[in-house]
Amino acid sequence: MAELEDPTVMPKLINFLSCLLQRVAESNDQNLSVHLQHHKISAFHGLTRPAISIQSYLDRIFKYANCSPCCFVVAYIYLDRFVQRQPSLPINSFNVHRLLITSVLVSAKFMDDTYYNNAYYAKVGGISTAEINFLEVDFLFGLGFHLNVTPNTFHSYYSYLQRQMLLLQPPLSSTSAKSELILTARALKPHFCFDEDEASHKKQQLAAV
Repeated sequence: MAELEDPTVMPKLINFLSCLLQRVAESNDQNLSVHLQHHKISAFHGLTRPAISIQSYLDRIFKYANCSPCCFVVAYIYLDRFVQRQPSLPINSFNVHRLLITSVLVSAKFMDDTYYNNAYYAKVGGISTAEINFLEVDFLFGLGFHLNVTPNTFHSYYSYLQRQMLLLQPPLSSTSAKSELILTARALKPHFCFDEDEASHKKQQLAAV
C-alpha cells in the first residue's frame, strides 16, 4: 500500500500498535490477577517482564529490521490469528515482546523478497538464535501455517487501524480517552478486531467501531 511508504505514516502506526498492545497486555495481566484466570505458559512466556517497554521494543524492531512497511500490518494480522487460534495464550506483559519479534520475522519472510536471517532478528530482539528458531516454529504451528493475507484482509485490518488511530489522536479529554481505551481493549481481547471470514469483514468492522 503506497500510503505506508509515506515517511510520516509508519512512526504513527508503530506508536499506535505499541499503545494497542500495551493496553491489551495490561488488561490481560489484570484479568489474570483479579479473576485468577489460568493462562497457558508457552515458549513465548518470559520468567519476568522485560525491562524494555513495548514502545521502545517495537521502535527498535522498526529501526533495525528494515522490512517493508506492510510487514507490520501483516504481523498485526498474524498476532490476531494467533490469539484467535490459541485462546488460552492471551497477549500479556510476559509474552508480548517475543510474540512481536516473531510475528515481524515471519511476516518479513512471507512478504519480502529479501530479509535478514534469524540470527539477525535474534540480536534485534535480544534473544538467542536458538530461541528465535524455536519461537518461529511454535508461532507457525500456532497459526496453523495460515500465512496468506489477501488484499481484502489487508485492507480491512489497515482500515481498522486507520480509524482507531484517528479516534485516539491527542489531545483527548480524560473521559473520552478512558472510554476509548476500554473499547479498544475489549476489541483486542481475545481478538484484535474481527473474525477473518472474508464475507463478514465489512459487517465485523462496523461492529468494532
